[in-house]
Amino acid sequence: MTDPIRRFNIVTIRPHWAQYIISQGMLFIISCAMFLIAGHNSITYKMPFVALGSVMICFMLYECLYLHKLRYIITSEQLIIQHGVLNRTSDYIELYRVVDFCENRSLMEQLFGLKTVGIFSGDRTNPQLDIYGVKEKLDVVKIIRERVEYNKRRKGIYEITNR
Repeated sequence: MTDPIRRFNIVTIRPHWAQYIISQGMLFIISCAMFLIAGHNSITYKMPFVALGSVMICFMLYECLYLHKLRYIITSEQLIIQHGVLNRTSDYIELYRVVDFCENRSLMEQLFGLKTVGIFSGDRTNPQLDIYGVKEKLDVVKIIRERVEYNKRRKGIYEITNR
């Protein structure tokens, strides 16, 4: 008897806004220091500090746009990663290829109630995928694991271990 085809809801995950602060916080502090140094009266050559601070601000804005456009879409059979600002790219991971999971919480992520979910797969282009900025209460591992097990059963894929 075959298993009936199961319909799963499509889950879309976007990084939380606090992930931008976590990933770009130090760069922001350095760029502010550059502008403070440039504004001090004892500094004769202000232009290098202003230029470096401006470049850092542009880099931070690009990273903010990148995080804003980043999407992780979990369908019933695939994990789709859509990323990029000027050049949009979609990467696909077949869920039956997923092998393992992990969750990490740095100190800053703990302060903001976020986590990073690591997914390890047999995919050649994405053997390890980190999903950043996930809210701590969202059980992404459970969502993906359920779909991985379903797809492995449906396709008749079994893991053989040598212990």
